[in-house]
Amino acid sequence: MGTEKGWVYRIDEPHGSQGWGPYGGHPERWRGTIVTEGPAEYVAALVITDLVTEWKVRGTGQRHVRVIVWKDQEGDDPEDATFTVEIRPDIEAE
Repeated sequence: MGTEKGWVYRIDEPHGSQGWGPYGGHPERWRGTIVTEGPAEYVAALVITDLVTEWKVRGTGQRHVRVIVWKDQEGDDPEDATFTVEIRPDIEAE
């Protein structure tokens, strides 16, 4: 014990020529804090699991998003992040 860290995450999606912006109609739903002993990659995996589950339940299919994870507090941009992963839809899926 005592090795837990606070991780802050956010999900963004492409917003055309404006670049990246908050994901979905309720961006506060996809932004938050997770406290764990695990690394940033683990936090991203938890967030992605929740996101993919929602896509499946709603039947919306995979979207183009990125999950950004910072240690302790949210940075100004993804370059400040500890870990970033981008998910792109499979355009060749059947």
